[in-house]
Amino acid sequence: MAAICGKDTVPELIIRRGLHAKGFRYRLHGRALPGKPDMVFAQYRAVVFVHGCFWHGHDCPLFKWPRSREEFWRKKIGGNQARDARNQSALRSAGWRVATVWECALKGRGRLQISDVTEALATWLRSGAGSLCVQGDWHD
Repeated sequence: MAAICGKDTVPELIIRRGLHAKGFRYRLHGRALPGKPDMVFAQYRAVVFVHGCFWHGHDCPLFKWPRSREEFWRKKIGGNQARDARNQSALRSAGWRVATVWECALKGRGRLQISDVTEALATWLRSGAGSLCVQGDWHD
């Protein structure tokens, strides 16, 4: 697990590139904020998390429980989900708006067009809406 990158992942770079092209400027991995959001848009009082479906236990086709060391993985992924919920709650309490982009929005059969994902984020940033969740189009 030491080889797993927590920053600058491919999905994160795709989102960053798309939003930068639309004129948005941001800070990376805000250390002063709960959860160290992947992108911090101080001007809009908004943060964006780009979550991997496996590591954060997303209910989508990209997530499958490992068959080995089941207890370890349930504890690990459950802990990640609990920490995500705490961090997002703390951010909202501090007046920040929170968006989550799931890996399945950019990868797999149900992936969305990258332009659609970045446009949804851009619209959300400008709107002032409280939260946004972007996920793949895998549900019926």
